[in-house]
Amino acid sequence: MRRGKSKKMMDNLFARRMAGVQRSFIREILKITEDPDIISFAGGLPNPKLFPVEQISLAAAKVLGDDGENALQYSTTEGYLSLREFVAERYSRKRGVSIHPDEVLLISGSQQGIDLIGKALLDPGDRVVIERPGYLGAIQAFHLFEPEFRSVSLGEEGIDPEQLEQEMRLGTVKIVHTVPNFQNPSGITYSDSRRAEVAGILESTRTMVVEDDPYGELRFMGKNLPSLKKYLNRQVIMLGSFSKIVTPGLRLGWLCAPREIMERIIVAKQAADLHTNTFSQRVVYQYLLDNAVDAHIAAIRKAYKQQRDTMVALLETHAPPEVRFTRPEGGMFLWVTLPDEISAQNLFEEAVREKVAFVPGNAFFVDGGGEHCLRLNFSNTDEEKIETGILRLVEIMKELMAR
Repeated sequence: MRRGKSKKMMDNLFARRMAGVQRSFIREILKITEDPDIISFAGGLPNPKLFPVEQISLAAAKVLGDDGENALQYSTTEGYLSLREFVAERYSRKRGVSIHPDEVLLISGSQQGIDLIGKALLDPGDRVVIERPGYLGAIQAFHLFEPEFRSVSLGEEGIDPEQLEQEMRLGTVKIVHTVPNFQNPSGITYSDSRRAEVAGILESTRTMVVEDDPYGELRFMGKNLPSLKKYLNRQVIMLGSFSKIVTPGLRLGWLCAPREIMERIIVAKQAADLHTNTFSQRVVYQYLLDNAVDAHIAAIRKAYKQQRDTMVALLETHAPPEVRFTRPEGGMFLWVTLPDEISAQNLFEEAVREKVAFVPGNAFFVDGGGEHCLRLNFSNTDEEKIETGILRLVEIMKELMAR
């Protein structure tokens, strides 16, 4: 069969919605970083040296020894009740947000939550507001439901309220997706006043706000800020993750939504996978029961702050003055803006030759842009490698500027 004819047959095979969906650019870059000589600032990876391997091993053995038959059996879609109660209680104690366990759904990482929200809420052509730059995982997940993306710029205090208000005037917005704490990719955190301002714009609408907060527990500077749910209550769907505070390999997160919305999301999850891995749920709960998780989180914060401080100090000292970058108070990323004469893609190509990797910024824009920006991850690289990698990167910047 001729190649052209074969390609046409394959094109006709796939659903229309797949046509514009690209493979994750970050996942493709991670293939490059499999080279052990590469210093990678590319992935959004926690530091594996901080994984509680021994404690998870003990928790798994205890779950299997005490109740192995149930832990290995099918379970309810909503998830293990004791763990849902833990999530609800922690929101109340740590964030001052009242959540009932029936409003908590345990999911296969918070990424699955975005997919389930899309399935439950979005029809083709529905308008979705996303931050600019926006979280790539949300862009990819929502893209499958064929929405009309509307991007709103991020400033130092969060999403631009004037642009958001304009989008709301232009037509019905079904979803506003936000990462208000240490945003991925920028590292920006919404100020308290900006959260209230955003809520004031949205409170008289039927728009649902997706408060995507996988990094909220990773604050190592400044003060904790309130959830958007404080202002908008039943308009907010909250997403959280055990990936950043326990371990990502167990693929466990949660979604909190008002009950009337939760009913539809549960149906969507039943159609997707029946329920999240029962054994992972039980192991994580046993780990939380037997260990001081706040002490573990404190150790993560301390390590990430040192890694962040090292990266920021190196950029402040060695980067050309034309290079700007964010100074996050938590999380795992900072965002670099290059002078107009440097393309992030060119920088990436040169950097890979020098065994350094990062994510060029254009991956985070749904409407073009980001050609002169890049995301750096500081959580997955020790301080010695951060120093080596940043110094290499800065030298390449200077060389490209000199050309």
